[in-house]
Amino acid sequence: MATGVLDDGAMATPRSPFLVAATERGFIHQCTDLAALDTQLCERRPVVGYVGYDCTADSLHVGSLVSIMLLRLWQQNGHKPIVLMGGGTTRIGDPSFRDAARPLLDDAEIARNMAGIRKVFDKFIRFGDGPTDALMVNNADWLDELRYIPLLRDVGRHFSVNRMLTQDSVRLRLEREQPLSFLEFNYPILQAYDFVELARRHDCAVQIGGSDQWGNIVGGVELGRRIDGRTLYGLTTPLLTTASGDKMGKTAQGAVWLNAARLSPYEYWQFWRNTEDADVGRFLRLFTEMPLAEIARLEALEGSEINEAKKLLATEATELCHGLEAAAKAAQTAGAVFRVELTARSSGSSRAAASLIDTDLPRIEVPRDQLERGLAVFELFNRAGLAASKGEARRLIRGGGARVNDRPVKTETEPVSLVDLDADGYIRLSAGRKRHVLLRPV
Repeated sequence: MATGVLDDGAMATPRSPFLVAATERGFIHQCTDLAALDTQLCERRPVVGYVGYDCTADSLHVGSLVSIMLLRLWQQNGHKPIVLMGGGTTRIGDPSFRDAARPLLDDAEIARNMAGIRKVFDKFIRFGDGPTDALMVNNADWLDELRYIPLLRDVGRHFSVNRMLTQDSVRLRLEREQPLSFLEFNYPILQAYDFVELARRHDCAVQIGGSDQWGNIVGGVELGRRIDGRTLYGLTTPLLTTASGDKMGKTAQGAVWLNAARLSPYEYWQFWRNTEDADVGRFLRLFTEMPLAEIARLEALEGSEINEAKKLLATEATELCHGLEAAAKAAQTAGAVFRVELTARSSGSSRAAASLIDTDLPRIEVPRDQLERGLAVFELFNRAGLAASKGEARRLIRGGGARVNDRPVKTETEPVSLVDLDADGYIRLSAGRKRHVLLRPV
């Protein structure tokens, strides 16, 4: 199927406000028919478009933020978004670019995860009954009602196994001689059927997804044409990596979650503050709503001045995800930590944590009797989430990156006890210069 976007990124100049803005900000990777979609977006208001999310955790992470921001832009330009929750497809698991099958979840876990994900979307898009208000839909509503033989006869016959085997999500697994279950092999068929059902139920005309979903999206576009004679469109966003080649949304400590219960606003702010210099402009365009002219000015900054652009990126992105108050507090906390570190370095004090008591730093509680006996510092760093494992905590300490109350930790088994408490009853654990946790005995 022809695409409106070529491999080199060239495309016809769009006219619709949505595609103009999405193109300028770097959201567009491929489209099944860009010119025809552009015409639809100019002539029809609103056009209904959707993105699907499986319910594998109780929060989405930064890797999903590109599609979330694009749905937000879709709504802002007068179109109607649908957030499709994979209550049905989560029971199977998307095999796309995975080395092994996802763990199978039960219905109760899926329901809990769906409720958590809804909280993410409430921050970014508006739900309701208006013509451009978003809908949240569960594909279990129709997938649970499917009968196997009618599905094979009415839907499965439109899919070529030969073609399915050429899709990257399948081909790569087979080339690596990694098992691909028949259950997973059915996933593209069900995703395509989702698109047809959304078109029938809600007049949905556009599916949006990451570029790794291209084959599945095209399958839905073609299924709609073959079964119902509908003209449907697929639009993909680029899969983001950082300038150094790392996968977007992953850190050494794990996923960068969008729910505050999973990751505090301060830690979220710090993630964006630590953006590589070369990524600042791109991330400002994708993950904030700052004017493009201002972004162009900020990304041209050099040397230490680029840090001001990173702080703006962090604050703007955090405000969208967690609100203005949380973003402001996270920025204040970062400033307070920086001032404390300067004071500690200039005075040689190891008790600087006291002035951080009113900040938004993450906190953990440890039983007082354990601290009375003393706990090995590597264990505390693991408990605090500053290291993903005890082995990683040991490596952090050996590398000189661990501090207690701004005092470098010299040995992995060095005890931390009640004598380390500051005047306010806290102990500050630090991994590097930007990640801190306050520890309190209970």
